[in-house]
Amino acid sequence: MLRSIFASLCVSFALLAVAGENSHGPGVVGLAELPAEATETLLLIDRGGPYPYRRDGVVFKNLEKRLPQKARGYYREYTVATPGRRDRGARRIISGAQPPAVFYYTDDHYQSFRRIMR
Repeated sequence: MLRSIFASLCVSFALLAVAGENSHGPGVVGLAELPAEATETLLLIDRGGPYPYRRDGVVFKNLEKRLPQKARGYYREYTVATPGRRDRGARRIISGAQPPAVFYYTDDHYQSFRRIMR
């Protein structure tokens, strides 16, 4: 019986590894898995700024509809600095609610999002 349970667990872990999912499941990312710059951006959001980019804190309209549909103004976007880039790059954190209660990370300029588990 114990061997059967152990074998099932091994198969489950192997399937997760093959699928390429992180330890939190698809669409979710833990703080430890984020780049250091994203953690810095989260701390700035928690403090209410000041932000290094003038577009930080603007309303994110969710035009791509890749996040849950909410009323206009629910989402705000913040830049996650990319070392070696002079522009804002593609990395962002999107917060939801006021005060922010939910956070999403994208590293491909809104093509995909992962919810941040804090």
